[in-house]
Amino acid sequence: MDFSSRITRLPRAHDPEQGREARALFPDLGDDLADLVEGAAGCSPYLKTLAEKERDWLPGAFEAPEAAMETLESDLRAVAPEALADALRQGKRRVALLIGLADLAGVWPLEEVTGRLTAFADLACDLAMKACVGAEIRRGKLPGKSADDVAKAGGMVALAMGKMGAGELNYSSDIDLICLFDETQFDECAYHEARASFVRATRKMAAMLNDRTAEGYVFRTDLRLRPDPSVTPVCLAMAAAETYYESLGRTWERAAYVKARACAGDLEAGQRFLEVLRPFVWRKHLDFAAIEDAHNMRLRIREHKGLGGALTLPGHNMKLGRGGIREIEFFTQTQQIIAGGRDPDLRVRGTVEGLARLAEKGWVPQDVAEVLTAHYRFHREVEHRLQMLRDAQTHDLPGSQDEFDRLAAFMGLETDALKAELLERLTEVHALIEGFFAPEDQEGAGEAPDIGELPFDEEIIARWPGYPALRSGRAVEIFKRLKPDILSRLARTAQPDEALMAFDGFLAGLPAGVQVFSLFEANPQLVDLLVDIAGTSPKLAAHLSRNAGVFDAVIAGDFFADWPGRAALEEALGERVAREEDYERKLDAARRWMKEWHFRIGVHHLRGLVGADAAGAQYADLAGAVIGVLWPVVMAQFAQKHGEAPGRGAVVLGMGSLGAERLNAESDLDLIVIYDADGVEGSEGKRPLATRPYYARLTQAMITALSAPMAEGKLYEVDMRLRPSGNQGPVAASLQSFQAYQREDAWVWEHLALTRARVIAGPEALAGDVEAFRAELLAEKGARGKVIPEVAAMRARVAEAKPPEGPWDTKLGRGRLQEIELMAQAGSLMAGETRRSVKAGLAACVAIGWLDDAAGEALERAGRLCWNLLQAAKLLSDRPLDPGRIGEGGLGFVLRETGHETLAELRADLDAATEAAARAIDAGLDSPQGEK
Repeated sequence: MDFSSRITRLPRAHDPEQGREARALFPDLGDDLADLVEGAAGCSPYLKTLAEKERDWLPGAFEAPEAAMETLESDLRAVAPEALADALRQGKRRVALLIGLADLAGVWPLEEVTGRLTAFADLACDLAMKACVGAEIRRGKLPGKSADDVAKAGGMVALAMGKMGAGELNYSSDIDLICLFDETQFDECAYHEARASFVRATRKMAAMLNDRTAEGYVFRTDLRLRPDPSVTPVCLAMAAAETYYESLGRTWERAAYVKARACAGDLEAGQRFLEVLRPFVWRKHLDFAAIEDAHNMRLRIREHKGLGGALTLPGHNMKLGRGGIREIEFFTQTQQIIAGGRDPDLRVRGTVEGLARLAEKGWVPQDVAEVLTAHYRFHREVEHRLQMLRDAQTHDLPGSQDEFDRLAAFMGLETDALKAELLERLTEVHALIEGFFAPEDQEGAGEAPDIGELPFDEEIIARWPGYPALRSGRAVEIFKRLKPDILSRLARTAQPDEALMAFDGFLAGLPAGVQVFSLFEANPQLVDLLVDIAGTSPKLAAHLSRNAGVFDAVIAGDFFADWPGRAALEEALGERVAREEDYERKLDAARRWMKEWHFRIGVHHLRGLVGADAAGAQYADLAGAVIGVLWPVVMAQFAQKHGEAPGRGAVVLGMGSLGAERLNAESDLDLIVIYDADGVEGSEGKRPLATRPYYARLTQAMITALSAPMAEGKLYEVDMRLRPSGNQGPVAASLQSFQAYQREDAWVWEHLALTRARVIAGPEALAGDVEAFRAELLAEKGARGKVIPEVAAMRARVAEAKPPEGPWDTKLGRGRLQEIELMAQAGSLMAGETRRSVKAGLAACVAIGWLDDAAGEALERAGRLCWNLLQAAKLLSDRPLDPGRIGEGGLGFVLRETGHETLAELRADLDAATEAAARAIDAGLDSPQGEK
């Protein structure tokens, strides 16, 4: 489609005579195109000059602008190196003229204008770099490189930074480059010679782009964004740059790399370098400390540039001034840095795209993103007009009325209307951005309470400065701002002294404070959550101090939404793990993820959003998702060394509470691994193994993946003692040996354990075979004459070996949880019941006539009360419930969970319920035991 048919607006000539002179250069143009040239030239002497120089080229470009740009690129790629400098300058004139007119006429929107300017900058940098490196190669100055290596610039790359990196170049922009070379392509003895060659090539490249000649210039080129530019060469080895960023990199450099991309030279090497820097730029936890860094950076820029004070339009800097372009970019990049480590979808370079992603993910309100996007586009258009006036790298609004009239004409607006719109937009941007970076400075901020009036032990507060979290000056400064509000919130709890002690425990356990305190400052609702937790469950507060990163889940996700289920969890964890290439990083990613969800379940339970049963099922879903994702990851890692699993593979069988989907906050995992070699004798890999040791070592690798302490802690303790022959047997059993053992050698307690067995992970076909065998075995092994005496004997052995730890131990003791679960398993075995729940097992006891309805009801009632108490106790403490140690908040939680008004009422109910259950168990185990 030709240019003229797409024109949507036209500038008005501020200097009619200048405009008519330009129009006379093109007598054959149609009216719209002629008006466009006249209006543009009548506002901008620079565009008039370009039109004069390119009078023969422009009419053809108007006919097909996209084709003109493509032809220009192909022509430049064919230019000989010695003629490239002049050719690039001519190309820049043509690009600047066509893009400027397309921008003014509305033919191309802002993103296409900036994108095409950036594309030409990429092309110019790439051609200039290869020409200069090629010259070094031809002179024999780049060791080991030949003409074939010019295509990748001999291992050198330019990283586009700032607006060039984001594809957002200004009309008359500098380009910011960081030049690097891949030192791994050179022998150690050739390193220094190669570096010197690349430094020369970089300087010549910059001169080719930057120097003004009779033909003009291509791009003003800035190389100062490299590490420590005052002492480092203009082209650095990638290893040296990596070392700098890992040890000395600052927040502003992290922000700069949000937009960084390889634009010229060896793009593959550049992309590898950026991938190496990913952990530096994108932190694994939410990084709210970046807000203060960015705010301080804004203030330093304002002070350095003298841009403080009230907002006035004459001379106002549209880039760095109040409400300007940089404000919007800082806001967007800071939000990306905060959350981009957790969410790769936020790792985009463009400001408009970044705002859209932030709104989509809930980090920025949709209306705020839309307002800022509209203002950003308008600001950029104004910036382009300012720079088109005289091809100057300026962002300052005119200081005189005449120049403002010229700008208004260029914008197609009346001067007063332009001023009013500018003032309104700049003011709104400033208000929005300032509210994000410095909310404490906003009008209406509340006054801090007088700490001396709060009901607290001053000795506790006095010891805080000595804690590890408050060792750094920065942490102290942030906490100083937070402290009054935290104490005020603690004072409003039901038991302020208990809440203060719990918060003290949280603070004492924090290894560092800057990130957590920044998190609290940016998200005050987290302080409320911490205070709530501290006032109820000091154990959970202590867990938070060791794993403060779990707060990320509260901010970044739909923390209080309904439970998503195991399938959704498995999908989410699979995506998280897949982002990591390194095996250990995958395991650490799983640990961070699991802790967040484990914390979520605990908070939901603590706040009464779910009860004991739902919490137990959720803990089991979580464990199942972890195993389901990590099992294939462990298998793949193991296969790299020993080959693919022989035969049909293996399944992980969850036993005990995991199988019954009834875990608590402290549960370990009872697992069995069953494999089917299907006649295959061993694996085929670098180090092949026979089938039995293959699966034994694979199982050990899985246990290590779950339970080994790593940088992010461990996932679960694992217990394999329920496998055939217990600790004496192999850690992985073949399907055939497992079946034979269960049929011929297993004890009754092992058959009872199978009533709760459930396949957690592994091939579906093998899982189906294991489940079918389980159902078959339960139907065969339930003879009362054998089961009931064994259950009675087991009960007696447990009572002798494991007495209860006091009256509040709901797991051990007569009529308590372990005995009730044992009866349920016995009922399931004798009835051939394949459902795994306690409720189904007790119903089976009644269905087969072993227990009557009253006994069944007594066991179910006692089991429900004991389970509710156990779940609550595990959330409050590592030990059995001790009402004297859980505080008023914890006691209130326990009473709410059990439906009682007082502790005495709960104790009486517990004693009565468990005694009734014990009598029902006594009667059942003393009943006639002949087979039926």
